Amino acid sequence: MDSFELNKIIAAVLLVALIIIGIGKLSNLIFYVEKPKTPGYVVEVEKAVSDSTQTKTDVAIKKVDISALMAMGDLAHGEKVFKKCAACHSIVKGGKNNIGPALYNVVNRKVGVVSDYKYSKALSKYEKNWTFEELNGYLIKPAKWIKGTKMAFAGLRKDKDRASVILYLNENSDNPIPLP
Repeated sequence: MDSFELNKIIAAVLLVALIIIGIGKLSNLIFYVEKPKTPGYVVEVEKAVSDSTQTKTDVAIKKVDISALMAMGDLAHGEKVFKKCAACHSIVKGGKNNIGPALYNVVNRKVGVVSDYKYSKALSKYEKNWTFEELNGYLIKPAKWIKGTKMAFAGLRKDKDRASVILYLNENSDNPIPLP
C-alpha cells in the first residue's frame, strides 16, 4: 500500500467525523429547545404527615390490650405456627442455638442474655425483658420493634397467630408465667 492510498483512508475517516459533528450542530440549529433556568421539578412533601402516621402506628401497637389478645390464643395453634420459627430456633429444654437463640424459658427472660449466642448490637443493648407485650410487639415486625436486629423474619400479622405463639413459648418453660 502506497502513501497515496493511506492518505485517502485517513481523509475518509476525518470526513466521516466532520460529517457526524456537522449533523449534530445542524440538528441543534433546526430543532432548538430552550433549556429551563432550573432543571427538574420541585415536589413538595409534607414531612409532618409521615411522622404523624408512624407515631399513630407505634401508639396503636403499644396500646394493645394484652389480656384480650392472649384470650385469642390457642396452644395447639401456637405449636403449629411455631413451625415457622423452628427453622431458626429450638424450643426444647437444653436445646442448642441454631441460626437464632434457643427459646426455652424465653418468657420474662431478659433480652439478649443467652450466653453462647452472639446477638446483634441492638438486642444486646436492649434493656427489657421478654414480657407478653414485648413479645407481641416484636413478633409483629422484629426489625421495626427493635431497630438494628439481625432477625430477618417478616413477622406475624394475625393477632391469633401471635397470641398462640406467645402461649406456646410461655408453656415451654420451667415455670410458665400466669396469663394476664
